[in-house]
Amino acid sequence: MKILWVCNIMLPAYAKAHGIEYSVREGWLTGCLDRLQKEKNTTSEGKITLGIAFPSEGPVSEGKEIVDEITYYGFNEDLAHPENYDASLETRFKQIIEDFEPDMMHVFGTEFPHALAALRAFGRPERSLVGIQGVCTEIAKAYMAGIPRKVQESTTFRDRLKEDSLIQQQEKFRLRAENEKEILLLTGNVTGRTTFDKEASYSINPDAEYFAMNETMRPCFYSGKWEERKTIPHSIFLSQGDYPLKGFHFLLQAMPIILKKYPDAHVYVAGNNIIGRGKSKYPYFMRASAYGKYLKRLIAMNRLRKKVTMVGTLSDVEMKNRFLKSSVFVCTSVVENSPNSVGEAMLLGVPVVAANAGGIPDMITDGMDGVIFDNMDYKKLAEAILQMWDEPVIAAVYGDNASKRAAKTHNADTNYKRLLEIYDAICRK
Repeated sequence: MKILWVCNIMLPAYAKAHGIEYSVREGWLTGCLDRLQKEKNTTSEGKITLGIAFPSEGPVSEGKEIVDEITYYGFNEDLAHPENYDASLETRFKQIIEDFEPDMMHVFGTEFPHALAALRAFGRPERSLVGIQGVCTEIAKAYMAGIPRKVQESTTFRDRLKEDSLIQQQEKFRLRAENEKEILLLTGNVTGRTTFDKEASYSINPDAEYFAMNETMRPCFYSGKWEERKTIPHSIFLSQGDYPLKGFHFLLQAMPIILKKYPDAHVYVAGNNIIGRGKSKYPYFMRASAYGKYLKRLIAMNRLRKKVTMVGTLSDVEMKNRFLKSSVFVCTSVVENSPNSVGEAMLLGVPVVAANAGGIPDMITDGMDGVIFDNMDYKKLAEAILQMWDEPVIAAVYGDNASKRAAKTHNADTNYKRLLEIYDAICRK
């Protein structure tokens, strides 16, 4: 049984074999690959033989290579502009398909145009499987996340130079959403893990069979346990905040309320730093985005300059350590499917406060293994964080409950077996 994976990144197995730097994102793919190689699993159609297609540059993007019995194929894609569809990708995927002759294709995600090109080239919906990660259609609708109209319409030198104003960013997601609709219409099978993504996929293609399958987190998050005594007191961790959808501005608006009761409260934000120089060689005025300037105004207006620390892009181990240092993790996003950051925090037993958005209510039961606040309501966000700090014993219980729940949801063995069951079901079609 030949299965072709279509991935968004170069997998570490290939990168390591060539001494190339690699991303630790989508770590569960590496886990599945390791299992497939070690256990030599089969479906009703026989032993699984795997091919993997991934975005790359240079000669690799046109090549083929077998490493440890896995056939790797590169393809060239402009990842900086995923809203643009490149029809030449279809030609490359036809070459890959003709060479590998897959019995089925598994496409991971709907966010990039290569997914559409691969499905068009394959042309077998009954043997195509698409895994939903984000939902571009819903992201496009909610992108501005309640920021003032004046901010939405403003532009900076950086925005004009890169043709990447907030309005243009939202339009790019609308274009990606159009590709996503065709992607879902071209597949007969979908994997997802929340009520949110199930409803989204059905609204586009009610004829596609939906298979529920949870994700496995990165390996390092399966060990370690949050303890309040080892945290930075009243520290708040946000895993990302570089565009409106992530809701960083709501946390900045909530901080004055929080600081009245806990004046030592401090926010730590991971990811791309859009409010300071960071590691860039360019001065801030050249790098500043309209959203970044809005965040800086909120920080100045609320006197938060010494209360916010941008910690930059973190490795998986660094991310884990930051979770364990934090007294609470917050997810302020206005749309999420099932954010890995929430799953990782839950595995470690970190008390979690999250918005009632997208698929988050399928991950957390309010008042049982975390606290959910009304989406886009900074006052309710502040109340939720204060609740955690006012009742530390209960917050620790939430963390324990979350850890137990996440251990089941993100169980690597269970999720791997489920993947094989799905492959088997599709093979029989």
